[in-house]
Amino acid sequence: MKNFECTQSLNRSNLPSRILYPASFFIFLALIIYQADTAHYNFAFKMVGKIPYGDKIGHSVLYGVMAFLLNYGFGGKKWCKMQLGSFVVLVFSILEEMSQAYFPSRSFDYADIMASLVGIMVCTFLFNFLKREK
Repeated sequence: MKNFECTQSLNRSNLPSRILYPASFFIFLALIIYQADTAHYNFAFKMVGKIPYGDKIGHSVLYGVMAFLLNYGFGGKKWCKMQLGSFVVLVFSILEEMSQAYFPSRSFDYADIMASLVGIMVCTFLFNFLKREK
């Protein structure tokens, strides 16, 4: 019983970070999506545009990190044998990519979905690896 109480107190103590980290990164990601959708390209967009496959790398990194943080936020919970955070990010990334068809400055691209999927898979593997190490 003592171990259960200790585990519960640890889970409560990191609850603010489990909410703050994914929420902060989601706000950051939402700002990037907003700027791209409204064609307000800043220096970061221009720099990424100069890197070969920079857009694909960006998708992998951004959605991968978001999946990692959301998996952390959900405490590694699974849904249908898949990390819940990864599933949520995958659905979000597909819907966001599909929404680009409705913006004149954007375009739908299957390769972007694949890049997002690769990032999500890699970071989910990393999350599970680090979780097992503890």
